[in-house]
This record gives sequence, structure tokens and C-alpha cells, in this order.
Amino acid sequence: MSNPDLNLLFTLDALLAEGSVARAAKRLHLSPSAMSRALGRLREATNDPLLVRAGRVLVPTPRALELREPVRQLMQDASAVLRPAAKLDLKRLVRTFTLRTSEGWVENFGPSLIARISAEAPGIRLRFVPKPNKDSTPLREGEIDLETGVVDETTSPELRTQALFRDRLVGVVRLEHSLCTGRMRAARYAAGRHILVSREGHETGPVDDALKPLGFQREIVSIVGGFATAIALARGSDFIASVPEKHTASLRVGMHSFALPVSVPEFTVSLLWHPRLDADAAHRWLRGHVRAVCTPGRQPGKSR
Repeated sequence: MSNPDLNLLFTLDALLAEGSVARAAKRLHLSPSAMSRALGRLREATNDPLLVRAGRVLVPTPRALELREPVRQLMQDASAVLRPAAKLDLKRLVRTFTLRTSEGWVENFGPSLIARISAEAPGIRLRFVPKPNKDSTPLREGEIDLETGVVDETTSPELRTQALFRDRLVGVVRLEHSLCTGRMRAARYAAGRHILVSREGHETGPVDDALKPLGFQREIVSIVGGFATAIALARGSDFIASVPEKHTASLRVGMHSFALPVSVPEFTVSLLWHPRLDADAAHRWLRGHVRAVCTPGRQPGKSR
């Protein structure tokens, strides 16, 4: 048989265990005639009589005796696959999770996340990789377990998402900068020398869009691919960086931050993962801790 009926394995297991067509039929809730037909199909599939009559009973052939233990093990393995997963044992769990996120997210939330994970599951290792773009292929193909970012029209609709926090852009300069004192106005802000953050290398951003209707245009002296780099440049110069407030809180320690004097829309940073990991117990546990470190006071076990 080129495509054997795997349901026959259940029938074979019952026949080999019971040594009787009638008892095997009763065990599987079949009629004796249906079981006899199934035995006929098994004989055809294996090219062996399997059970032969010896007086008033059926006895197994050598081939049947050879199959008894492998078939029994197959049935046990199949039953184990179909049972609910065992309760997660965090102390014994050994696994590496890959998270794709920005440098700023890692520096701001990474230490707390690692501390939480290590306290409950010392065998878990977190691997952080950079996020050069919003391509969902690594999530789809299993290269990435979790990702953080802003969900927009380019986000694959197949992905699962959940909001982590709302954020807004703020300005940041070194402590000795002239913008540390005095009232912040759009003209004063635009007159400075700025660092633009753009992974795609764009020459303008949302801040420039907000300044344009007011008749101002800022001078962009450097374009960088990440907020951590922008903050590092601003810390060592008189340049102005405009970065997410919550996303970069720890990175801006020792610097002067201020609300932007123009209206720039807030945005939501979300957690993204592929649906094949939705019910995975360890992945659910990790997602809960990621949400907890991004939302102080939230209990990991109370999130989905």
C-alpha cells in the first residue's frame, strides 16, 4: 500500500493486545464484522496473516510478535502528542528566545527583563538582535520569537500584536546647552542644529512636518539609524536630538530633556509575535514579563 491508513494502527494495537477479534472490536467500540474487515486490510498492508487460528483461539505470527511493542509505543507517543502540554517547569526550562528591538529598548528595559527572567527561569537565555527594518519574514520563519515596534499599514496582518505603552517625542541636549534655560519656543528650537533619527535614511521626519506650517525649517547636521546613537551624539556636542520619551528614559540620564514646542502625534509601541507561538506556554510567560517591564505595576500572570 503506497498510502497506508494510519487508523489501522489503532486496530492492530487492539488486536495484538486482545488476541481476539471480538474483544478488540469491543475495545474500539466496533462491530465484530467491522473488526474482521479491518484485520483483512491489515493482512493486505503487512503481507502477513498476523493472527491465525489455533484450535478455538487466534495466535500471533512471528511478524505480529515483532510489531507488538513498536505499535504499542507508537500509540503511546500519539496519545502523548494529543494530550495538553505539561505544566511549565520554569526552574528546569532551558531555551533561548530571540527578541528583535531597538538599542534604546534594550538599554532601557533589557536589564529589568533579564533580572525577572533569571529569577524565575535560570535556564532561559535572551538574545537581542537589532531591528534594521519592519520586515515580518524573520517572525514568520521562526528566526525571531518576539519583536517590539509601531504597528502600521506595513505590518503583516497575520501577526499577533499587543500594545505595550504610548510614547511621544521629546527634545534632549547636554546639560551645558543653551536650551537648558529659558522658555522653549518653536523658533528657538528650530534654530538649533539637529540630529535626525531614520532607519531608512530619510532627510526629514515628523518634527519637520510639524515645523513647516509654522514657517520654520531646522538644520539637520547628522542622520543616524537609532535613538541611542542620537543621544550619544547629543551628549557630546551642542546638537539637539528628538527621541521617544519612555523608550529612552535610562539613556537620557544626566542630560536635559524638554517637551517639543510643536505638536507631534504620539505613537504606540507594541509587542509582535507569530500566531504559531500564541499558545506556547513558555512564550506566553515571556510575553507577560515583557509587558510587565514596560508597564510598571502590571502583573505578568494577568496578561494574555
